[in-house]
Amino acid sequence: MEFVSIRIITGDVARLVDFYERVTEVRAEWATEDFAEIRTPGATLAIAGTRTVPLFAPGSARPADNHSVITEFLVDDVDRVHRNLTGFVPDFVNEPTTMPWGNRSLLFRDPDGNLVNFFTPVTAQAVAKFAGR
Repeated sequence: MEFVSIRIITGDVARLVDFYERVTEVRAEWATEDFAEIRTPGATLAIAGTRTVPLFAPGSARPADNHSVITEFLVDDVDRVHRNLTGFVPDFVNEPTTMPWGNRSLLFRDPDGNLVNFFTPVTAQAVAKFAGR
């Protein structure tokens, strides 16, 4: 098995795609007006509109209603990313902070309120864990 992607359901696909293109510096690949993907070497962030939900099961997903999942991105320099996003991201949950497990982490919310974590390994153990990615 291979983990490939995570999908966010939103009421405004274009707005969310624009946001993630800006924060990740990766251009989205659009399949339809209701579905786009931000592809990175490790995984894909899929963004889909509410009209796609009934294709799976009506009512199975609701936009802007996530209270448990944090989407995470490994970045080279989380402090630089924070500086670049200041003034663009309206809701930083925390400033870059070194976590007990060795990652320097920046937590913020996307326009739908979903939590996003950009992190950089900074301890030897954390750096070793992500070496070769």
